[in-house]
Amino acid sequence: QVQLVESGGGLVQAGGSLRLSCAASGSIGSINAMGWYRQAPGKQRELVAVITKGGSTNYADSVKGRGTISRDNAKNTVYLQMNSLKPEDTAVYYCWGWSTKSYWGQGTQVTVSS
Repeated sequence: QVQLVESGGGLVQAGGSLRLSCAASGSIGSINAMGWYRQAPGKQRELVAVITKGGSTNYADSVKGRGTISRDNAKNTVYLQMNSLKPEDTAVYYCWGWSTKSYWGQGTQVTVSS
């Protein structure tokens, strides 16, 4: 089992920045990839960014150039740095981990005011 706990969400003005953190615990050695998804009201959950165990990254087109995903293996933590935030970035952001199945955090709200 893997447990994921997010932190770092909040209210920010458009153009501002946030860093989200996701701390993993449990069977973390089995995790092959981690990432962030988001879900805005009335919309489907969508991928934001993912980082593999080997460090390869992938980003949604909507955040390319504004978002950076990174991981600190010593702290078992994955980060999402988001810059130049837009109101359309408003959503609940979920941490995701994958080993033999998907694991999800409880979500953290990010609200970007115009």
